[in-house]
Amino acid sequence: MLTAIAVAAALLAAPAPSPADPLTTEIGALDAKVFDAYNRCDLPTFSSYFDPKVAFYHDTGGATFERDAMVEGVRKYICGKVKRELIRATFRVYPIKDYGAIEEGEHRFCDLATGRCEGIAKFVMVWAKQDGAWRITSVLSYGHRAATAAEQRDAAGR
Repeated sequence: MLTAIAVAAALLAAPAPSPADPLTTEIGALDAKVFDAYNRCDLPTFSSYFDPKVAFYHDTGGATFERDAMVEGVRKYICGKVKRELIRATFRVYPIKDYGAIEEGEHRFCDLATGRCEGIAKFVMVWAKQDGAWRITSVLSYGHRAATAAEQRDAAGR
């Protein structure tokens, strides 16, 4: 009994987990907005989050160096076909002094016709904050691969 009381006292005395880092919260909210527009094929809204000279590097699709070309690729290859889901456990944000932030993580891609989430990729996005507005200036999308059976089950249970 004394041991249980000691354990309970130690747990109560432990500091509460700190709230989420404000930058991580802010970039996470932006990521949700960007990819909500992406998933709904709202290309004007999606486009508005990117710098006009965004550098987009895709391991299987190549590189583009302007927003309009990148958005055209989304229209052509994504709209009505695929949706993107962030894998929350992989999401990280790092500040860039006097510039903005780096966002990294993994996401899965789900086929709209079947609902199956069979693809996974890693990503890095560089966000610049200029005059109070956030814009994505660089994107790396790489490590595209088939999801394992376990990852597909996890996605189905989301």
